[in-house]
Amino acid sequence: MPAPRSGGRAEARRAAQGKGAGAADGTSGGRAAARRSAKPKKNVKKIVAWSAAGVLVLIAGTGGAIYYKLNANIKSFDADAIATDRPPEAQADADGNKPVNVLLIGSDSRGGNNSDLGGGEDGGARSDTTILLHVYADHKHAVGISIPRNTIVPIPSCKLPNGKWTKGGNDLFNAAFSVGGSDGGNPACTQNTVEKVTGIRVDHTIVVDFNGFAAMTKAVNGVDVCLPKPIYEGDINPNLHKKGNLVLPQGKQTVEGQQALDYVRLRHGIGDGSDIGRMKRQQAFMSSLATKMKKEGMSPTNLLPLADAATKSLTVDPGLDSADKLLSFGLSLKNIDMHDLKFVTAPWRYRTQDANIDLVQPDASKLWETLRADQTIDGQNATGQQPDAGGSPSAAPQQAAPSTPAAPAGDASNASIKVSVYNGTVANGLAGKATDLLKGAKFAASTAGQAASTKYKTTTIEYSTSQKANAEKVAALFPGASLESSSARGISVIVGQDFAAANGMGTSTAGTASTTPGAQTPAAPLPTTVTNDARSADDDICANTTYGSGG
Repeated sequence: MPAPRSGGRAEARRAAQGKGAGAADGTSGGRAAARRSAKPKKNVKKIVAWSAAGVLVLIAGTGGAIYYKLNANIKSFDADAIATDRPPEAQADADGNKPVNVLLIGSDSRGGNNSDLGGGEDGGARSDTTILLHVYADHKHAVGISIPRNTIVPIPSCKLPNGKWTKGGNDLFNAAFSVGGSDGGNPACTQNTVEKVTGIRVDHTIVVDFNGFAAMTKAVNGVDVCLPKPIYEGDINPNLHKKGNLVLPQGKQTVEGQQALDYVRLRHGIGDGSDIGRMKRQQAFMSSLATKMKKEGMSPTNLLPLADAATKSLTVDPGLDSADKLLSFGLSLKNIDMHDLKFVTAPWRYRTQDANIDLVQPDASKLWETLRADQTIDGQNATGQQPDAGGSPSAAPQQAAPSTPAAPAGDASNASIKVSVYNGTVANGLAGKATDLLKGAKFAASTAGQAASTKYKTTTIEYSTSQKANAEKVAALFPGASLESSSARGISVIVGQDFAAANGMGTSTAGTASTTPGAQTPAAPLPTTVTNDARSADDDICANTTYGSGG
């Protein structure tokens, strides 16, 4: 496995050696070399601003003065630059539930005041970090997928500023944003590339530059972060060739403005100095910022400076080009709990022929399939078609087919029996129906999601040894169900094809799509290489913030 490349565009610009200073690894040539020929005015702090974009969705749901300020600030890109050959739109179910995919892009544009933060004197922009945020149809779960910037991917034909279209071809993923060489970048090209790579329709794209990120961290009075090691000037700028002064101490701290930029841009001095470790810290930063905004609330007093700062440096797709559209979108996300906001990195490996990255197959394809099926990374069905324990009180409990007997409705002792319900078929909504049946019989039932397998022909009741009598009471609701002792705690019901047939929901076998409107075939379980590395937004900020050894 080749070592990750050191240096790069950011470090080259930070060089304090004056004209002609080279990268730490001796590489030269191209745009980076051209920038090395000009003496930097100061140590450069290049940043990734995508976290501001991600949290913007939490602050859009306000009115009054904020509405008018947002409306005046927002810029959008050309809809004609979005490819016409696209993945199909996700279909809403009978209740109107529909997932939303949002592409979050951090721009390192040198245009406007960004040059003071980024230090570059040339034009153009790149996207150092990109996250595909999948908001599930239940709008209670979301997952952000980080795509490494130096992944080799097929970049499709993209529209240039002069109106012509490129031929496309394989290149680094972050090169898509640079197509055309404009200071504003090419977000449509990145969107087209993500759709081609994942087969997932991108509903909205949000781009935030340096200024937006720096201003937002100040507007919230800083963000809590954690570092496993102290960071010095030489880590921020390896071309100094010395340790330098302390920039960020070890452990928990609150950062804003330039310090926040240093944190999210940092590569060296921790782990193996790769972009993979940096993405982990960026995911931790975004989690911390989102958690802070959620805790402090969304009053106009808190949000006005934040919203104003963010949208002044914001570019969006035409579908979000007004405060009214942002308002509607923001309000749709208010019920996402921080524990159910996850972050993972697309499955990757270093290439043997160079220091770039390839996506690992079939793992990456399974991840995209999981999102298309609206299945969470831990296997829950989040299509919105299964009511959970906190479902609408106006929804009347659905009863099973006449052939399915119900437990005595007046048996109050059932209320102390907790039951988790899983769907062991491909029929969407089946676990929710079983949950309603159990609740109608006074059991304390909740829908747990999709089972590990979709091939259950017979409903199975799993129980711990101390719960056998209670499990038999549960089984009375599911004629023909199999009772199995388990080492797991409590009682679990895995509904099978027999329950689906009894409730008129078909007898589909695994691998066959459900006929429920908007339903997707459940994806195969994700490999542990993806699930074990996931971060929840409420995780310890000191956990999982580095990759590899060294530094």
